Amino acid sequence: MYRKLITVLLSAVALVTTATAQSRYTPEAQRLRDSILSVITGSEAVDKAHKVLNLKDFKGNFNRAMRKAEKMGGARIIVPKGEWWSNGPINFVSNVTLELQEGATIKFNPDPALYPQVLTSWEGTMLYNISPFIYAKDLHDIAIVGKGTIDGNAMSTFATWRPLQREGRNKSRDMNHREVPVSERRFTMDDHLRPPMIQFFDCKNITVEGVFITNSPFWCLHLLRSENIICRGIRYDAKLVNNDGIDPEYTRNLLIEDIHFNNGDDNVAIKAGRDNDGWANSATPSENIIIRNCHFKGLHAVVLGSEMSAGVRNVFVEDCDYSGYCKRGIYIKTNPDRGGYVRNLFVRNCKFDTVEDLFFITTQYAGEGKDSAYPSEIDNISIDGLSCNRATAAALVVQGTERKPVTGVSLRNIEVGETKNAISFDNCEPVLMQNVHIGGHAGTPSQAGAGK
Repeated sequence: MYRKLITVLLSAVALVTTATAQSRYTPEAQRLRDSILSVITGSEAVDKAHKVLNLKDFKGNFNRAMRKAEKMGGARIIVPKGEWWSNGPINFVSNVTLELQEGATIKFNPDPALYPQVLTSWEGTMLYNISPFIYAKDLHDIAIVGKGTIDGNAMSTFATWRPLQREGRNKSRDMNHREVPVSERRFTMDDHLRPPMIQFFDCKNITVEGVFITNSPFWCLHLLRSENIICRGIRYDAKLVNNDGIDPEYTRNLLIEDIHFNNGDDNVAIKAGRDNDGWANSATPSENIIIRNCHFKGLHAVVLGSEMSAGVRNVFVEDCDYSGYCKRGIYIKTNPDRGGYVRNLFVRNCKFDTVEDLFFITTQYAGEGKDSAYPSEIDNISIDGLSCNRATAAALVVQGTERKPVTGVSLRNIEVGETKNAISFDNCEPVLMQNVHIGGHAGTPSQAGAGK
């Protein structure tokens, strides 16, 4: 049995050892990181520029240009300077690079009736719903690059749907839990389940680089059951409701780097299916994800969960910073009915300004779950080099359950300038803490947590 321990310190505290304040991976973690990077190449189509199509030659019809590119065996489609409207989804084909030149804007018609029903995932449940604005299914070697803008233009329609989605959301979750065949899970605009702006589904070899993304109907970039992906240099000003920046789901071998986030929700939210759907896909966790040199701004910086029933593992977050206020910096969230696991998270050299909570693990998210029917496993969480100027709620929080305590948490080289509550550890194995400074006062080196 694990005994429960909660430590809430209202005054400034520091836990310090004589360990050198140098943030680095263990040799095992370094080898894992390097092996992941060695297999990530992105789209081969980016460098195949000898076949070029110009959107103006198709009178701005994206899907006509895509069909022509498909007949050619692939091409680079140039979107020249100007505003180009899409009256419905852009349906990608393989071996295509869509290049938005500087000054080019793709703007979507926000009429929901223009977006047909397609197979997709909505908050971790597989179903048929309104098409994403840019949709790619069962493709390879695809890319969106350039300095232009992708504008979902969703302010007047989709952005108003969240208060109307409760019935459709609950119906989708009920179908998930009853394991209704996916072919029977049919949702329309009357259900008000908003589509993501860009979705790559069952695709491989993908590059998204340089573009500016704004006014998404829901999540901005949804990487669903896809692999070998580079997201680089993307810029966001996407602050409509639930405008997550990047949502990998059942996705592997992903590099996210040099991104300037400015989102109305999570910057990166790593997911792996909800409940029964996730358990049925347990062979495809989200794994091998590296997030580096990013500039965060939004609700939360990096989130793992809460839909993670197939598991999340081998995630690296390094050399990132944050502009302005953040609710939670590094955030792992699940609940007693989700199952799955979060394993092998490594954070190194990340800096925040003002947060509510700098580092937060909870297996009791949103009060969901059915009395620990399927508790989640959280293990091997290594933080080495994490700081903020101020934490208005708490610096470091770990919340496990009695049935499934959180295990294997180590916190090294942590700096918190000012906080209301320093530490709250509940139902976890002892947390290793080295060179942890909270509020600038020296204390006693120790392990904290709940022991046997």
